[in-house]
Amino acid sequence: MCPFDRDRLPGTAAVRAVDLAVVGAGAAGLAAAIFAARCEPALRVCVIDGARHLGAKILVSGGSRCNVTNRVVTERDFWGGSSRVVRRVLRAFPAERAVEFFAALGVALHEEEDGKLFPDTNRSRTVLDALLAAASASGVIVDDRRRVHGVQRDGDRFAIAADDCRYTARRVVIATGGRSLPKTGSDGHGYTLARTLGHGYVDTTPALVPLILSGDRHATLSGVSHTVALTLLVDRRVRVRIGGSLLWTHFGASGPAVLNVSRHWHRARLEGGTIAVLLNVCPGESFETLESWLLTQERAKARARVATILSTRLPLSVAEQWIDACGLARDVTMAHLPRQARRQLIHTLLEMPLEVTDSRGYNHAEVTAGGIPLDEVDAATLESRICPGLHFAGEILDVDGRLGGFNFQWAWSSGWVAGRAAATSIVLTATTPGRADASLD
Repeated sequence: MCPFDRDRLPGTAAVRAVDLAVVGAGAAGLAAAIFAARCEPALRVCVIDGARHLGAKILVSGGSRCNVTNRVVTERDFWGGSSRVVRRVLRAFPAERAVEFFAALGVALHEEEDGKLFPDTNRSRTVLDALLAAASASGVIVDDRRRVHGVQRDGDRFAIAADDCRYTARRVVIATGGRSLPKTGSDGHGYTLARTLGHGYVDTTPALVPLILSGDRHATLSGVSHTVALTLLVDRRVRVRIGGSLLWTHFGASGPAVLNVSRHWHRARLEGGTIAVLLNVCPGESFETLESWLLTQERAKARARVATILSTRLPLSVAEQWIDACGLARDVTMAHLPRQARRQLIHTLLEMPLEVTDSRGYNHAEVTAGGIPLDEVDAATLESRICPGLHFAGEILDVDGRLGGFNFQWAWSSGWVAGRAAATSIVLTATTPGRADASLD
């Protein structure tokens, strides 16, 4: 039942006028509501969400530990729309402010590899509980299990239709997320709401998602992890180079390097053209440096197996698979490695084609690429340039970050910008003579 009107007649829909309605109670939505309410405490701020369990995406993130942010976050950690817009939003509420915000909520963070910041409890539940407590303390009404079916402009207000309840609001923030992890409630419905209000749409694809490979090499190596560099070629031109750890799996490959390259593979497939992914298992090396190293090893350890020598730089199982790929016997020694075979092995170590057939899709994607175009929002307020009074926050926008806490930082930063801008605008119009919505009721 709608918490605003428990005395309505049976069979009628509750109606409630609020100042700010935030559609979506995920990371960005809760942040927007909290920051709006703190900015202007007199406002009636309501978060509306259709999920049976709030914050499901927060709870499963980071292996249920929640990578809250990163020590250093810049626009270069993101892809999608205008980097200028991303930079302005991030600077309005940078990573250090996010750390201070959570510390004030009683959530201390600690740093791990690559600058990732996790709660000291190592539990995502700590983050979600802190956000919900902050919302409650700020006077935010969180109306869950109430899916929003439509948002329309109605004069100087918005009319919002939800399950068994209707709302009117002076301003609206849409923070419904994208399409990733649909079991958590992210089914892309927010795009439909935005399009009915006149917005465009950048076609979406999964991002930060494991890739499916053909062949059987990956199954043999399942569970093995090592450092690599991946190069994505589109029509024989380098689109992106990404380094990091790769994890072989029974279906293909995962790990940070693969997850980060996945959005680029999907975008390239969406565009059409010839796509190739090359795997370098000796990142940082060139043909010349690897050949010099192998020749040095041959002089010093002529009787050693080639696989044994390679295992000093990468897992033995990987070394043996690469030797197999060159048509060499696994017990071949350095002394019996012909020049041509050595050169072929080096080329294979530096550029092994990965036969990517697909990804594991939205069900396994951590984030969505694409969404509401950034050129349709004001960089300073994330307010729509098409529908005044409408703001956006979070994953619904055409912004996706690399692995490492960057997408959560985008949620906090965009929530700060959208929430405070919406709240400030409501008060401004209420106190400016002649403006349409000139009262707070």
